[in-house]
Amino acid sequence: MKLRLLTSGLLLLLWSAPAFSQGCAMCYSSAAGTSKEGQRAMNRAVMVLLAPPVGFMTIGIGMAFRYGKKRDEQHQSESDSV
Repeated sequence: MKLRLLTSGLLLLLWSAPAFSQGCAMCYSSAAGTSKEGQRAMNRAVMVLLAPPVGFMTIGIGMAFRYGKKRDEQHQSESDSV
């Protein structure tokens, strides 16, 4: 079981490796050439674009855990009454 988990984790890591090299040299040089205010604005823009997906994922995971907890409590109460 551990070997399968390790193999699938390694495969997933190697499969996503091309995503780590998405730093475009032209984009980097363009961003580095801007003023300090421009760089600050770009940093804020990245945070603004990052906030909604992180928020939705946090809410989704929270709701999934909440649903699982309620389901487990319901199954527990049903098995106790039988």
